[in-house]
Amino acid sequence: MSYLHRTVDVELSTRLEAFGAVLVEGPKWCGKTTTAAQMARSVISLQDTDMCNEYLATVALKPSLLLQGETPRLIDEWQDAPVLWDAVRTMVDKRRLPGQFILTGSNAVDKRKISVLLHIVD
Repeated sequence: MSYLHRTVDVELSTRLEAFGAVLVEGPKWCGKTTTAAQMARSVISLQDTDMCNEYLATVALKPSLLLQGETPRLIDEWQDAPVLWDAVRTMVDKRRLPGQFILTGSNAVDKRKISVLLHIVD
């Protein structure tokens, strides 16, 4: 199936050029991951049934290991391992480069407990 371009594609691209990380949030099955994957050069999906236990074990020991890979690195369903939010913030601050990470999330996040990297609702 071919990708159908969306209005948010330009917005995501523009934000990746300006910011170290971009959060794409919305309801399940609305196209967040599909859209983000078009711009990502590497991907981890925390809901991948073959890999989720390994990802969660890595997060428990050293979350920064999951941030290694070509950038922008897509971290799909990041909210399954909330510590990744701070790991991404730390890495963005350390690298000081735009376009490092795209985080996608489907569930409601308590925004009072996190700092905003950037929020795009698709």
